[in-house]
Amino acid sequence: MAFVTKKDRSKERFSLLLLDLEEHYFEQHTAYNLTSRGPEANRRTSGSLKICSKSVIFEPDDAVKPILKILLKDCKGIGAVEETGHNPFIESKPPCILIETKQIYLIKEDNVVAPYKYERGEKKVTFQLEVLGKTEDVVQIVLQLHRASCLDKQGDQTAMVAAILQSRLARTCFDKNSFQHVTENPHMECVAEMVSPLVTNAGHVCITDCNLYFQPMNGYPDLVVQIGLHSVRRIYKRRHGLRPLGLEVFCTENDLCSDIYLKFYSTKERDELYYYIATFLENHVAECTAESYMLQWQRGHISNYQYLLHLNNLADRSVNDLSQYPVFPWAISDYSSTQLDLLNPASFRDLGKPIGALNTERLERLLERYRDMPEPHFMYGSHYSSPGYVLFYLVRVAPEHMLCLQNGRFDQADRMFNSVGETWKNCLEGGTDFKELIPEFYGSDSSFLKNLLGLNLGRRQGGGRVENVELPPWASDPDDFLEKMCLALESQYVSEHLHEWIDLIFGYKQRGSEAVAAHNVFHPLTYEGGVDCDSIEDPDQKIAMLTQILEFGQTPRQLFVTPHPQRITPRFHNLSATPSLSSSELSPGSPSMESFEDLTEESKKMAWSNMNKLALQSCHKIHKEAVTGIAVTLTGDSIFSTSQDSTLKMFSKENGLQRSVSFSNMALSSCLMLPDDKIVVCSSWDNNVYFYSIAYGRRQDTLMGHDDAVSHICWRDDKLYTASWDSTVKIWKCAADDISSNKRTQFDLLAEFEHEAGVNTLDLSPAGTLLATGTKEGTLTLWDIANPLPLNQMTCHAGKIHQVAFSSDSRHILSVGEDSCLVVTDVQTGMLIATVHAEQEQRCFCWDGNTVLSGGMSGDLSVWDLLSSKVIHKIPAHTGAVTCMWMNEQCSTIITGGVDKQIILWKPEY
Repeated sequence: MAFVTKKDRSKERFSLLLLDLEEHYFEQHTAYNLTSRGPEANRRTSGSLKICSKSVIFEPDDAVKPILKILLKDCKGIGAVEETGHNPFIESKPPCILIETKQIYLIKEDNVVAPYKYERGEKKVTFQLEVLGKTEDVVQIVLQLHRASCLDKQGDQTAMVAAILQSRLARTCFDKNSFQHVTENPHMECVAEMVSPLVTNAGHVCITDCNLYFQPMNGYPDLVVQIGLHSVRRIYKRRHGLRPLGLEVFCTENDLCSDIYLKFYSTKERDELYYYIATFLENHVAECTAESYMLQWQRGHISNYQYLLHLNNLADRSVNDLSQYPVFPWAISDYSSTQLDLLNPASFRDLGKPIGALNTERLERLLERYRDMPEPHFMYGSHYSSPGYVLFYLVRVAPEHMLCLQNGRFDQADRMFNSVGETWKNCLEGGTDFKELIPEFYGSDSSFLKNLLGLNLGRRQGGGRVENVELPPWASDPDDFLEKMCLALESQYVSEHLHEWIDLIFGYKQRGSEAVAAHNVFHPLTYEGGVDCDSIEDPDQKIAMLTQILEFGQTPRQLFVTPHPQRITPRFHNLSATPSLSSSELSPGSPSMESFEDLTEESKKMAWSNMNKLALQSCHKIHKEAVTGIAVTLTGDSIFSTSQDSTLKMFSKENGLQRSVSFSNMALSSCLMLPDDKIVVCSSWDNNVYFYSIAYGRRQDTLMGHDDAVSHICWRDDKLYTASWDSTVKIWKCAADDISSNKRTQFDLLAEFEHEAGVNTLDLSPAGTLLATGTKEGTLTLWDIANPLPLNQMTCHAGKIHQVAFSSDSRHILSVGEDSCLVVTDVQTGMLIATVHAEQEQRCFCWDGNTVLSGGMSGDLSVWDLLSSKVIHKIPAHTGAVTCMWMNEQCSTIITGGVDKQIILWKPEY
């Protein structure tokens, strides 16, 4: 939050956060957007045209109108044209810039920060520069950048943009008219980039005998940044993008945010500037090392908060780099009591253990997986600090940063930072959540806990809007919460144990055998020196590696290699006994209520814990080819199945086969039951979807919606989701009541999701807001239902994906494919958390987030524990591949279908 409040630019609409990650802002021109149609036809909208490396952005002067962003990769044509108007006798109008694109992003309409909107379809946008003579030059630079954006390989795109950037920087130099004094003597000049969270800005650096200057190439946000050397208090060398290129300058002693963070293009230039400033500081400021700060802290001269702040700075952590944001510990473990007792050790978290080791049962599962894991070993599949986690906490004060990180979208409402207690609980119990806190939890500004900006962050599954963060019962308001968090951090208990946490994060338990013994081992790529990016020759691999590391998070630089000494606490004031925590001020709220879990949840847990005891109930061989889909009425009385023999069958366990229906001579690929138990929907290889009325015993309707086989279907809230081998997924509006009532149904196409290959499977998140799709080429794509642009796209499998499914909490997606792998993907980051290699190809599955029941090519059912990546139990089932699987809501009945034409009913025995 320090980076948000450092310089208030809230009244400015444009910011570098509107650019994509790793994008550069080149120049801006006063211009006019010439509207060609609509109510404002033939009117000019004045504003500023921004030329960026991946996009063109137009910021209207009228703050009510949206900012327009056009991605260059979406452009089909760019050129200079002369507007001739409708009358051939009228003289031609001045030259304009015409851009033909397939979509336009609309940002900050009515000057409101919100998820980006877009206009899709063929568009022609015309801009006229105020300085007409620059039109051709602007067109040429945009065309050059467009060529870069259209290159096939990401590495080639990056290299071409870098060449354009360096060429432009080489043609200019620092304007010495910006010097504060005419007598200043320049010592050094070079090119660099000014770094702020998620963005960088290229320009020229100049240092004189009095001042450090940075002059942005584009003149944004200021024509020049000037820092007097006499005001400098601290300087730090930084790793940026895993390379020793950064330099951060502070003009204050204890401020979180620096005055400038620069990234140089060579380590030599960085070091030369660093040593010049360091030499200047020798006569003014005493140098402070980790050891000197440690002694000050031990003796009580600086607080726990100040000491952690200094250690973070020394360990390369900066608020300007979200992949290396300062990390602070969870200190309190009690978020349910009405009164916080800071004299009770039970109120505190065990600071001698990493977050992942606080829950013994979870740790045992993680260690079992760790022991069986091939090199390189790691215990935790996610880090304790990453850009996503930082903005998870700060989205209410840094919404534009979240939109920048997540391609113009906020996270799903139920995955937001909604409650302190819920977040702590998930860190204790979640299979992949091991995050620590950030300094803001121990600061004085509580705005990050309140939705002061009135942001529309969505609605949770219960229907409530995401507003302020829910606080523990012992906090009367956000300010009171932060005050108690500060008191906890400075308490006697934390002061006596903080050195143990320092050993884990900054010290000798960070690496090697001590880290293993302390259960503190993360992925090797997160550690300094874990990978040498300069040794990777393939530019695409290098970019992919850098992106993965920066998004995943980085472990701080190791500061201590021996055990950190304990604080000398007798001389330190015991803040935990201060009057501010007296019982008179801690007004008792309603008592903490221990609620019983829902019986359905209990039955699910019971069923999954006994999934290895599946008992066969009955077998039914009613098809002539492989079974492809299973649907069951709510009562369980009737079972419907589809097959490659082109038939839909209806049968029951008691009465056997009751109906057989054929819609065409092509295979049926899947089926589902509408909520009223009156209609069965079937997808077919003949490109159609059929609606079968159980009551009337006939085909009720047909949806002809695709150009190739319909592979899979889903239904939610009167919307049908259809996946097809024509490389699309479509959403159709069709009311279940209309279909059931024998009316002619109106199928309205609401959205279309385009893919690069045929779509083989899809699944909706439990809340119905996210869609996951899997293609024939092994690509898993995550979509926001409200916006047909991918949130994340990952190549998870080498070959066709057979099935994808969300976990019940929507945090993860499991997929199985032709490559015999089970892959778990994190929904928020798109990161592949776990890849389990099976002995044989798995075709279908059901899972609860931890345990998987899958059907393989041999016909066996396998029960998997994902944490240990092991098969717990195998159950002989079919004589050929298991092709489909159905499970009821209570997880008490399982039905499988196979290539052997059989349908088998199962129940867990317990």
